[in-house]
Order: sequence, then C-alpha cells, then structure tokens
Amino acid sequence: MEVCARVRAAPAHQQRAPWEHEVGYSRAIRVRDRVLVAGTTAIVDGEPAFTGDAYRQTRLILEIIERALRQAGAQMRDVVRTRIFTTDIALWGEIGRAHGEVFAEVMPAVTMVQVAALIDPRLLVEIEAEAITS
Repeated sequence: MEVCARVRAAPAHQQRAPWEHEVGYSRAIRVRDRVLVAGTTAIVDGEPAFTGDAYRQTRLILEIIERALRQAGAQMRDVVRTRIFTTDIALWGEIGRAHGEVFAEVMPAVTMVQVAALIDPRLLVEIEAEAITS
C-alpha cells in the first residue's frame, strides 16, 4: 500500500490556478488515513470567479475541495478541520453561511482569519481542509 498519494492540481480546462505549476504543489496529499487539501481559491479557467461575492467564492472553493477529497479517497464528511483566510473579516457572515451549509452535519474545527492579501486581489477567500478517513 502506498503511504503517500498526491492529487495533482486540476487539468488546465478545469479550476486550475495559473500559478500551480510555477509554485509546484499538489491539490491534496493523502498520507495513510489523512488527506490534506492545499489552500484553495475560486479559480475557473485560470481566472478568479464571482469577483466581489464572498459567499459564491466560498461555495465554489468547497466544491473544488470536495473533488480533491474524492480523488484522494475521502469525502466531505471526513473533514475534521478547515482553515479559512479572507481579505476582509467583515465578510465572515457570508463565508460562514456557505461553510455552514456544506458542513452543518460534519461540524469540523474551523479557523477564520483576515490576511493582508491573497495571490490575486479579486480573490476574497482561500480555504485549506484536512480529512481523516476510517
């Protein structure tokens, strides 16, 4: 059994960020029963989606995370922690509402913090996730 498996970033025609290859990272890594999903933003066709809409960016990010988890053999119900980074903490309600709609049953540990900037100024939210499979 492979101890560490990597889920590569999406192919160019999917929600791939233009800097993925340059930075050199995996969308997710599975190590035994743990799946770690890299910081994920609302990128579609190499461009930020839903500019100015923190709720819709968050929903899209969680969809991208869900796909990465599935590719690594996990599900959203396996998520035990999320870390949310936002460029404007005043948007916490919109971000939290989207997060809560997805994780109402799961209730992972969550941290939400404001950061000075994300990689593109049109992005309002970035989320990391950790899952443990049984």
